[in-house]
Amino acid sequence: MTTVQSATAGHAPEAGDASEAGDAPEAVDARVPLRRLAPLAAQHVLAMIAAPVSTVFLVAGTLRLPPGTTASLLSAVLLLCGAGALLQSLGVWRIGGRLPFVMLPGGAATALFLQIAQEHGAPTATGAVLLAAALLLAVLPLYARVVRLFPPLVMGVTVLLIGVAMIRVAARLVTGPDGTGEPRAVLLAALTVAATVAAYVLLRGVWRQTAVLIGMAVGSAVAVTTGLGAFAPAAVSGFALPALLPFGTPRFDVLAALPLLVFSLTTLAEITGQTVLNSETVGRTPAPERDVPRVARADALVSLAGGLFGTSLMVTSAENIGIGRLTGVRSRFVTAGAGVLLVVLGLATPVSRALAGIPEAVVGGSALVVYAVIAVMGVEMLRRADLSGTGTGSLTAALALTMGLLPLLSPDLYAGFPAWARTILGSGVVAGTLTAVLLTVLLGRFGPGSRRTEDDRAGKAGATHP
Repeated sequence: MTTVQSATAGHAPEAGDASEAGDAPEAVDARVPLRRLAPLAAQHVLAMIAAPVSTVFLVAGTLRLPPGTTASLLSAVLLLCGAGALLQSLGVWRIGGRLPFVMLPGGAATALFLQIAQEHGAPTATGAVLLAAALLLAVLPLYARVVRLFPPLVMGVTVLLIGVAMIRVAARLVTGPDGTGEPRAVLLAALTVAATVAAYVLLRGVWRQTAVLIGMAVGSAVAVTTGLGAFAPAAVSGFALPALLPFGTPRFDVLAALPLLVFSLTTLAEITGQTVLNSETVGRTPAPERDVPRVARADALVSLAGGLFGTSLMVTSAENIGIGRLTGVRSRFVTAGAGVLLVVLGLATPVSRALAGIPEAVVGGSALVVYAVIAVMGVEMLRRADLSGTGTGSLTAALALTMGLLPLLSPDLYAGFPAWARTILGSGVVAGTLTAVLLTVLLGRFGPGSRRTEDDRAGKAGATHP
């Protein structure tokens, strides 16, 4: 396995860094001094804060929620993100991967939540979240039986598609939902990227490790001083603690919940990719059969809590993995610190409103750097697979990437399909991963490689028994 080199190579190792695979357990479990932990944790929070805040206001706008309910929902989402990051980073019994993860409301899951809420009412959407989270918990005992379906080729496809899909999400932060970017927004994002790269190239030690944070700070300062952007805090008044069942008593309708139920099952593929990716980033030998069920249990339990507080499914996110790869800081206590900060922000609503005011173009510019690093990691993982012309690996990767990229290149391709089919095929990560899994099984069993293996076995049998 290729060792992930520290971003601070050439300098004295610090807590959270490692340069050899043998240092990995110490690196991921290293306790970082508070003076370093605070800025590093803040960097993770700033890199992901736009997602939960924008999700809340998307839900509030679509469902026309009053300000009080919106404030409650924002507080709940931030608290759940913090609790999820703590649970995944620290782990309790067999819950949580004990890896440097953060947790977010799932973008695709939120879209399905809103679809159900608009068609069947918000209480039914809440019930669908609770059903989907319970289903995910129920199927986890079967995961070990299918872990062999995720070899390096499948994982490389998954990670590459995650990176590409997130680059598209980051681009929408710059261009807006219609995809037409104003020149000043594009310029502001470009300046943020340039500041991040300059900080990474020119600085050393802890300053280099906070390159993303420095890039966002420079981008925000440029936005305010030049007029390229402006802070626009969320319009919510006062403090607000989460309200239990803000949409009323949940309604359980299995047919109405079907799109979200299907989605909860397909998230296992993405969880697998992100868990392997994060393990490799921190230098730990990937153990999907052990770690993926733990990560998924934490996702499911936090999602159950989210359903009670009016949110959609909460998912472990790759938002922070690129930062870990870029900075070389591998300690899970950094993301645990980010979880603490998120909990504080959830309780201090005025602070979360201020964070929501960071210009989207600045967040998008920083995210482009982070997500591009993730995509390159997928390419590195594919290099470990057999993509020679004599085997079936190249064909499997090509078709899987095609299925994964089609929803991104042609978003309306499956518009006429049933909802359950759109859920699966319309997600590039899910469609590409499932294609890679199916082709790996079918071509491995019936392809030329399988026939060559059978011939080899027959030859060995003949040599043993003349």
